Amino acid sequence: MSTTVPPASPSPGPGANPTEVAREAFKRLAVRRIAPTPDAYRDIYNEIVGVPPALAPTVLPDPGPEMVLNGFAVTLSTTPGELADFGRRLNRAVKLRDWDGYARSLSQLAEKYLRRTTPIDVLGIESNDERILRDMLSRTLAFAVASLLAGSPTLISEAEALGAAVKNAHGEAALLEIAARLKELCYRIELKSGDDAEQQELLLRLFKLLLENVGELLDDDSWMRGQVTIVTELISGPIDQRSLEDATRSLKDVIYKQGQLKHGLSDVKLTVKNMMMTFVERLGFVAQSTGEFHSKIDGFSTRIRGAEDIAQLDVVLDEVLKETSKVQEEALLSRDRMLAAHQEVQEAEQRIRQLEEKLRNLSDLVREDQLTGSLNRRGLDELYERESARADRRGTTLCVALLDLDDFKKLNDTYGHIAGDNALKHLVKTVKDTLRSMDVIARFGGEEFLIVLPETTVEAAAATMTRLQRELTRHYFLHENEKLLITFSAGVALRLPNEEQTALIRRADRAMYQAKQAGKNRVVIAS
Repeated sequence: MSTTVPPASPSPGPGANPTEVAREAFKRLAVRRIAPTPDAYRDIYNEIVGVPPALAPTVLPDPGPEMVLNGFAVTLSTTPGELADFGRRLNRAVKLRDWDGYARSLSQLAEKYLRRTTPIDVLGIESNDERILRDMLSRTLAFAVASLLAGSPTLISEAEALGAAVKNAHGEAALLEIAARLKELCYRIELKSGDDAEQQELLLRLFKLLLENVGELLDDDSWMRGQVTIVTELISGPIDQRSLEDATRSLKDVIYKQGQLKHGLSDVKLTVKNMMMTFVERLGFVAQSTGEFHSKIDGFSTRIRGAEDIAQLDVVLDEVLKETSKVQEEALLSRDRMLAAHQEVQEAEQRIRQLEEKLRNLSDLVREDQLTGSLNRRGLDELYERESARADRRGTTLCVALLDLDDFKKLNDTYGHIAGDNALKHLVKTVKDTLRSMDVIARFGGEEFLIVLPETTVEAAAATMTRLQRELTRHYFLHENEKLLITFSAGVALRLPNEEQTALIRRADRAMYQAKQAGKNRVVIAS
């Protein structure tokens, strides 16, 4: 029966240390599953040192190999751990001269410690995989874990120290010590994480309470209420970096535009204030003129009573007519000015109402996706609540279509993220140009969009998505004068009676995944 010899590791050649040759001989006996008899050992020994079989001297059985086998078993039996059991079994086989049993035990030892996952072999040599694993663990502790423990110098120092210890650890005792220290570090990190989570929860509660109090102080139509609402909803749900960045970007844009409108609103209000002051001044001037006129009339009365002839009366009458005409002119001028001021006040009030309406509309911008102009998740939630309530009230159907652009990552990697953003804009524009005005598209996340189709059967909704796919193939997406074909896979679902938004979208998502699996650029109706 022939034995297949596996590729051997570099062997000690002629003139090598006899101990190294002996170890290599035992290793080859185990790997080849050959009984470690003295003859077999001699043949392997001669093979290693390069003595041809024909030139090998024929000698009487030498007790040396048996002594080496026995010494190996005794040394192995003194090793701590499971290796000692193998040593005792090998020692027992030597005493009974059971070389087949010795071979089986040695093969089991080689199978467990030489061929599998143990990183350090029985010869005490560290494998390349073990060194890589040791280095990865050391770096993870010293750099990755330490960088996540900002604000805790003690934990950072311990993580870095453990990283250095792992890199230099050798032997079971050192590894056991590191394992104990690592367990303690994990426990302390867990405690710190719990404290941080509790502090974050308390801060969120305080912030939410503050927002609730501010909201109660606002009018129902206040333009500030939209901003308060979006921040409140943000801190009420799971907080992640992307949602925070989206909310911050939207609010910054809205606040900037509101600041411009508020400045215009302040100018208009100042104009109204100045007009009112002018109006009051004119009233005072009219009153003053009227008072002076009455005083002059009293003087004219006295002069009329003292007049002795017609000539004196003519003079007084002439002055009365002049003063009366002057007062009339002042009255008419004041009236015209007050009418003009009244008109300006009315125009200013109209301007104020328009500016306030724009402010309220700007607050609604936080419901839109800033990139594509479609609704965002918040706008989608409000739309679904409104449309589902209408469907329940009227007993009409409501469908949704969840679509995902095919090979969008490949498009980004090939042409860049700007091309990817423009492709999303192209898709939304095509949807708005193709579908009905009552059909609304919302960005669900990344390259996924949800289209809400009120008063539509599921068959008609699927046909609409197919028509939209054809429109996309007819209207190419242009990137730097290059025509790119954009396709999408869609899942269409009909809302069941009183079905929640999450459940409906989940069914549409499963159908969309089936469309992807079926070859992309397809439409699948959810069951």
